Amino acid sequence: MKRTLIGMLTPSSNTVLEPVTALLLADSYPRITAHFARFRVTTISLDTSSLGQFDQAPILAAADLLADARVDVIAWNGTSASWLGFERDEALCGEIEARTGTPATSAILGLNDLLARSGARRIGLVSPYVKDVQDRIVENYRDAGIEVVAESHLGISDNHAFSEVDENTIERMCRDVAASAPDAIVILCTNLRGAVIAPRIEAELGVPILDSVAFTLWKALDLIGEDGGLLRRWGSSYA
Repeated sequence: MKRTLIGMLTPSSNTVLEPVTALLLADSYPRITAHFARFRVTTISLDTSSLGQFDQAPILAAADLLADARVDVIAWNGTSASWLGFERDEALCGEIEARTGTPATSAILGLNDLLARSGARRIGLVSPYVKDVQDRIVENYRDAGIEVVAESHLGISDNHAFSEVDENTIERMCRDVAASAPDAIVILCTNLRGAVIAPRIEAELGVPILDSVAFTLWKALDLIGEDGGLLRRWGSSYA
């Protein structure tokens, strides 16, 4: 049996994306499996120390370790480029590919690809982030021609605490932004359990739900020619 090995770069304090990715791939085991390398990320804010967590050096060191596992693709499973600028992930993925010879992508590159393919230009934004981070994300998407018509954020900066947000809270936030009739709702954070509620809340609201863990995996599969549609039961956008 030919296996497909998906490498994931993971924030060190994230406790959601690994088990949720395994859940999303459960029906594909053992043909497709995910494998993880961590680098230190503990807080999300716009202060200098927090921004420095996303310097390339530690991320590339983690990517080198994933390459030892002979993975078919490496995905940065984090959303930092949404506030740092999309070009950060473009540069990072280019550097990963140059030094490992492995195709590379990221959560934000996956999200932007899905938005372009679907033609969604008006989105609802759900995140756990603090206001200035959320404002920067809204600004970056506006500059890219995507209007955030409604947003909901929790004002949290501790990355580990994101994983403690319960599903009912995420559902409520989705309902709140759905009132503005967006083309899609984006759950932006790979340490939120958005993927597990996405099918249910999508059916209730009649709006596509794009969850960060799911669209990172979708993009990784798509990049190497695997059928991203294997995730279709986790949201209509992956069909």
